[in-house]
Amino acid sequence: MECRVLSIQSHVVRGYVGNKSASFPLQVLGFEVDSINSVQFSNHTGYSHWRGQVLTADELHVLYEGIKLNNVHKYDYVLTGYTRDTSFLEMVVDIVQELKRANPNLVYVCDPVLGDHGSMNLYPVYKNKVVPVADIITPNQFEAELLTGKTITTEKDAVEVMDLLHAMGPDTVVITSSDLPSRLGDRFLVSLGSQRHVRPDGSRKTQRVRIDVPKVDAVFVGTGDLFAAMLLAWTHHYPKDLKMACDKTFSVMHHVIKRTIAYAHELAGPGRRPSPPQLELRMVQSKADIENPDVVMEATIIS
Repeated sequence: MECRVLSIQSHVVRGYVGNKSASFPLQVLGFEVDSINSVQFSNHTGYSHWRGQVLTADELHVLYEGIKLNNVHKYDYVLTGYTRDTSFLEMVVDIVQELKRANPNLVYVCDPVLGDHGSMNLYPVYKNKVVPVADIITPNQFEAELLTGKTITTEKDAVEVMDLLHAMGPDTVVITSSDLPSRLGDRFLVSLGSQRHVRPDGSRKTQRVRIDVPKVDAVFVGTGDLFAAMLLAWTHHYPKDLKMACDKTFSVMHHVIKRTIAYAHELAGPGRRPSPPQLELRMVQSKADIENPDVVMEATIIS
């Protein structure tokens, strides 16, 4: 059965970020993807120079109205990432709510991008409007702490933060990175996930997992967008098994990043740090790993 995603994210001519990071991998996995580009830039802003245009909230509304007028606004998923301003984000919420009224089973996957230092003007909209309508969210530690008002210093804290996020709305929460110490040593970072679902008798069951992820000495752009897209795909295939969905998602990330860093170092040459253009994700070259990833990252069930 056809599964269709509305992806509202940024677009770049050169490289992989936003919709460029999400669309191809989802299509490879059999999803139809309708993309609305929140910005259209020449390249991501980590380059020395960039040019482009920004879509306003009104322009977003016009595009959505065009889809509605043709009665082709039936979606199974909505996927969003980085957003520049509050009015645009509020329009996204309006669209998600309308689409959910049309299809109560629609799943909204949101990467609540507030950065590692915060975009405070967006914070109240994410907390009060976006997170409550989201079904799956992928914050980093800073974003999870900001949204809940609770600091994470232990694994127990992280579990409590994920429970607080569940209480705000989403049934699936993955904290994509944290400062918690890894049991495998300081060359790894820790990610955590939590998924709740309702049993047939009406009671709730929550599965929580921990993933130790190898650190890479490089700055990538577009990895968060790829991660959210892959979590969408693999939770679709394993809707009640967060461990398996995370195994697949984190393994895809491992393969893509490993291939990208190897190629970047090859281009940069011995002893030289790769540049942003050299660190663009090797997406097309990773097609086979996206379709059928060799599971090399395994989550541990913690409760």
